Amino acid sequence: MTKRPRSPRTVRTARAVLAAFLTATAMAGAAPAPAPAGATVHVRPAARGGGHERTQAALDAAVKAGVPGALARVRDAHGTWNGSAGLADLHTKRPRLAGDRFRAGSIGKPFTATVLLQLEAEHRLNLDDTVEKWLPGMVRGHGNDGRRITLRHLLQQTSGLFDYTGDPEVLRNLTTTAFLKHRYDRWTPRRIVRTATAHAPGFAPGTRYAYTPTGYVLAALVVEKATGRSYEEEVERRIIAPLGLHSTRLPRHERTVPAPAGRSYSWFTDDPDRRMHDVTDFDPSLIRATGDLISTGADLDRFLTALLQGRLLPPAQQRELRTTVPTGEDPGAAYGLGLFRYTLCGTEVWGHTGLFVGTQSIAFVSADTRHSLVLNFNTDTLSNTDAAGDVFKAEFCPASQ
Repeated sequence: MTKRPRSPRTVRTARAVLAAFLTATAMAGAAPAPAPAGATVHVRPAARGGGHERTQAALDAAVKAGVPGALARVRDAHGTWNGSAGLADLHTKRPRLAGDRFRAGSIGKPFTATVLLQLEAEHRLNLDDTVEKWLPGMVRGHGNDGRRITLRHLLQQTSGLFDYTGDPEVLRNLTTTAFLKHRYDRWTPRRIVRTATAHAPGFAPGTRYAYTPTGYVLAALVVEKATGRSYEEEVERRIIAPLGLHSTRLPRHERTVPAPAGRSYSWFTDDPDRRMHDVTDFDPSLIRATGDLISTGADLDRFLTALLQGRLLPPAQQRELRTTVPTGEDPGAAYGLGLFRYTLCGTEVWGHTGLFVGTQSIAFVSADTRHSLVLNFNTDTLSNTDAAGDVFKAEFCPASQ
């Protein structure tokens, strides 16, 4: 995974910063692709007078730029608005529907962080515990030392641990046609951690921010050690069931996305023709607890709203959730415990982004929880462009900005 160079701080800053968020979870080599040959673009117009015409226009522009299908859900003082453009399935030509499930990628990280914070509130662990205390000997070698890394470092992206998806073998299997051969490989968390710790850390724990999903793989293992139950069971009983997130699930080794759902598409760096491949189905164990969540726009809005309203955490843990470190991308961008905080056009928003092979998502809620946006593209091929950021900006910024 690599970040793109920072953009100049001009009128495009809002988009540039959001793009930095998105590419923090991007595979190296991602680049925009042309619209699939023969694809029919179906545009669903914004509701007349609904106030989201600019957001709909940004969805339409994303499809014209190469996204097969775009889906957005907005909630504000006027109610809920669902916008879409393009296709959910290039074969059947079905349009995208408001209730479609999709792979939400790293938007699953706030779920993991919430469980750890709940366990702290129950005095079953402390976020200042070391990784070594809970997972003895697991984080060692090549300069890695679990005795110096705390659970807080894991959640706050300040552990310094190597991002395992940047390992040459893993990266090749995500960005080249090797994905098609290895898409059903099964990974264990311990194998993921071994892959990460075969590389030296980037910096001393707690000294700065650098996005690494390795920390969330470890966090899930700590959940299991502290509770005696699987990570998936804990998320289900603590978050999914209480909030009634009926379309949300953690798939373990389940290869498909349950209906209703469309398909996901990507191209690969070693294919000179940049052909779009259907990449919907794969074993998600490589991204367990860090990017395997399947959900919908409505469920993600419900979860983030409940979280920001303090309905999932006691006050002390709520304060920890919102204690941030700068990301280094922009003065308005910071990271808490599993959440980005971002100030856009004077509005403070909290949430996360998600990016993996075949999917790109955004889920943000304003600090007062009155305004939300959940966005999904059924491709990752525009991840280093402003396409997703344009939707974000269209919804939260006045037309003059």
